[in-house]
Amino acid sequence: MSAPVVIVGGGPAGMATATQLAEYGVASTLVEEHSRLGGVVYRGPLRSGVDLGFLGARYSDALYALHSAFSAGADWVDVWLNTRIVGGDGCACLLCLDVDEHLQRLEYSQLVLCAGCHERSVPFPGWTLPGVMLLGGLQLQLKSSVVRPLGPTVIAGTGPLLPLVACQLHRAGATVVGVFEACALGTIASESLGLLNAPQLFLYGLSMLAYLKLHGIAMFYGWGVVEAHGEDLLAGVTVAPYSHDWQADRCLQRQLAVRTLAVGYGFIPRTQLGQQIGLEHHVDGDGCLCATVDDWQRSSEATIHVAGDVGGIRGGEAAVLTGRIAALSVLMQRGVLSVEKAQALRQILLGKLAPILRFRRAIDHYTRRGRGQLDLPEADTIICRCENVTRADIDNALAQGVQDLISLKMRTRVGMGDCQGRMCVGYCSDRLRDATGLKDVGWLRPRFPIDPVPFSSFPACDKDAWS
Repeated sequence: MSAPVVIVGGGPAGMATATQLAEYGVASTLVEEHSRLGGVVYRGPLRSGVDLGFLGARYSDALYALHSAFSAGADWVDVWLNTRIVGGDGCACLLCLDVDEHLQRLEYSQLVLCAGCHERSVPFPGWTLPGVMLLGGLQLQLKSSVVRPLGPTVIAGTGPLLPLVACQLHRAGATVVGVFEACALGTIASESLGLLNAPQLFLYGLSMLAYLKLHGIAMFYGWGVVEAHGEDLLAGVTVAPYSHDWQADRCLQRQLAVRTLAVGYGFIPRTQLGQQIGLEHHVDGDGCLCATVDDWQRSSEATIHVAGDVGGIRGGEAAVLTGRIAALSVLMQRGVLSVEKAQALRQILLGKLAPILRFRRAIDHYTRRGRGQLDLPEADTIICRCENVTRADIDNALAQGVQDLISLKMRTRVGMGDCQGRMCVGYCSDRLRDATGLKDVGWLRPRFPIDPVPFSSFPACDKDAWS
């Protein structure tokens, strides 16, 4: 095979795939859009000499283990940093924008997609104010540049990332006013058996709650954000108790003076490249589009594998395991490993993956968004930030009979901006499912290029050709 194995995404899944291939002497090309490997979770600080102790020993140990394993086989990996994949040309070639912003063709014999995920946005009045951030973005600032928010900070949303970031912010010297978990404590407790499938993670979660209590940081269960206030900057936030389906009780709402509001409602797989290549996808229980894979992480195209959160949100540890499984399949296809040997190694990895998946299902059950989050935006609240589409625009489209995302896009222009729907697709698909009763309301089809491409990246044309 003359063309290399190409891995798209330098997060834990991509690094684990390259590491596994290197252990058997198989070279690969690893394409990463950022300046460092590790992905959002394990990229580490952008400058040397930074102490990451405030992130906790567990994080530091995982970061060191991932990068150390990769370094051991780095001679077998051709790393392309600051390189963005902007599209695919069939199932044998990618188009990328390199560090010098030149378009290049990258051919491959096997492809492993490890593109990760992006955060889910839940719009509410004031969510576009400077000072309102997505929780993962705030955490990334802490990890990459050690930038902490100024002034009082409120964390709201749902999921285990809320208390984790609260602890990290406090250790970094930030002031955390409170953590508002939309799910009721009783609902979380009902999933305790599932959470015990990963006892270390469960105990780690309890230790975070103990840390918050010890340092006087209040954790409110069954509470959530209602509105953010301010003129040019965030000045305050209104929170209120939520019902079981997240309907806010405005009679008991509170106003808090804050400078930063971090909201976290989970993540959505980044499927744009897989869709453009033409891989088979399906809608999961959370309403997200995911690449369809088998037990070898193979997609609907046998030579294209999918690892990490592209195939469903499972977290960093699962990403490493699925990356290694994908690598075993590639090694088997290339004749480096026998079928029997690859199956035996895969079985070990699947055994490690199974309890993580059961733990993740418990997380998914209690973090499932309630219907009340659809009612948070007011008529003039912007839903699509790229095209300035409001809730009223979406309401009008639904009243006119729109029943799928493509029709909603044509009627309102949601998803036609630079981000191609990454910010608004979650809310829009939730609204459509609620209005139509359908589980599958379609998905926005990514167009080429997936990311904006500067005109300077194209070869210069003779001006006479345009006359």
